[in-house]
Amino acid sequence: MSIYDYTVKTRNGESVSLEQYKGKVLLIVNTATGCGFTPQYEGLETLYKNYHDKGLEILDFPCNQFGNQAPGTDEEIHEFCQLTYNTSFEQFTKIDVNGENESPLYTYLKNEIKDDIVEGIKNKLAMSAIEKISTTAKKTQDIKWNFTKFLVDKNGNVVARYSPTYKPEDMEEKIKALL
Repeated sequence: MSIYDYTVKTRNGESVSLEQYKGKVLLIVNTATGCGFTPQYEGLETLYKNYHDKGLEILDFPCNQFGNQAPGTDEEIHEFCQLTYNTSFEQFTKIDVNGENESPLYTYLKNEIKDDIVEGIKNKLAMSAIEKISTTAKKTQDIKWNFTKFLVDKNGNVVARYSPTYKPEDMEEKIKALL
């Protein structure tokens, strides 16, 4: 299996094959609108605006598994993101990223790279605290919290998994290299 074998649902309920993203660099993120990391939407949008025309796609998957921080409908979440952060990248339907109902895409991503990149003592301490309160992260490879970011190269290889504490703007050089 490759990432291009997966189909996901848009926020409007339409099925989309990830094959349509062949040849693009992908940044796949599980998000929430009521999280301490929600301001990362700003950094994601900046990356998207700066690099979309060079081949970057950001795939946003809202998830309500961490502290019920994405409680709205798909449309409410989309409106919040557009009004608050002026997002223009693709937002998909709300999914589970851990557990028995987890998205098959996320099962694949987590099996490709089992743990997050976490840099700096402050971020390591924050992730340690997050792991203690995350009730859905049961296995080592499980997503620990909102705003875990997977970077996929133009050939569909999952090349990095960044922790929620890793800011989107700090991925810029890696993204530029992949483009």
